[in-house]
Amino acid sequence: MTASDSAPPGRPAATPAARPARADARRNREKLLAAARTVFSSTHESASLEAVAREAGVGIGTLYRHFPTREALVEALYAAELDAVVDSAPALLAALPPEAALRAWLERYAAFLAAKRGMSETLRAGWASGSIATPVTRERITATLATFLDAGQQTGTLRADLEPEEVTMMLLGTFLSTQAVNRPEKTARLLGLVVDALRPV
Repeated sequence: MTASDSAPPGRPAATPAARPARADARRNREKLLAAARTVFSSTHESASLEAVAREAGVGIGTLYRHFPTREALVEALYAAELDAVVDSAPALLAALPPEAALRAWLERYAAFLAAKRGMSETLRAGWASGSIATPVTRERITATLATFLDAGQQTGTLRADLEPEEVTMMLLGTFLSTQAVNRPEKTARLLGLVVDALRPV
């Protein structure tokens, strides 16, 4: 039986070009998310979708085919970035001692929050209206921190009396304070102080 024999009546048979087209679509989607990450990290809420398309090197029509609204793009980027932050933990722990792995992960988390600042207004409005699904960000970040703390406590390089939620609160305070005074360059130093506070006395 040939491909044309198996095609349903009224529908064209699949062609060899179909798979490359899907691959191109996936690549375009990935380029758009990468471009949105760059644009939203370096600009304010006024960043346009046209700027994202230009950064990705595609036409605005291609962007709208993948993300028909700004909310759809922001939701996809936020979910992808959160997944990347959480999923980076095992590789860091496999490559580095727990304390160094935690510090590297905190810098990755800070980069995630920097990207989030450029889309925070859209996120807040979408979460409030229900047009964007509310993620379990805090729970996932706290659970990831627990893996670093467990590893560090087993090696004696991180304090044994720490609760993951306490560390989450410290981090939120750090990031909110640098944002409030518009001093993002202080973030790295403050993260170093956070890690110092987690070491055994």
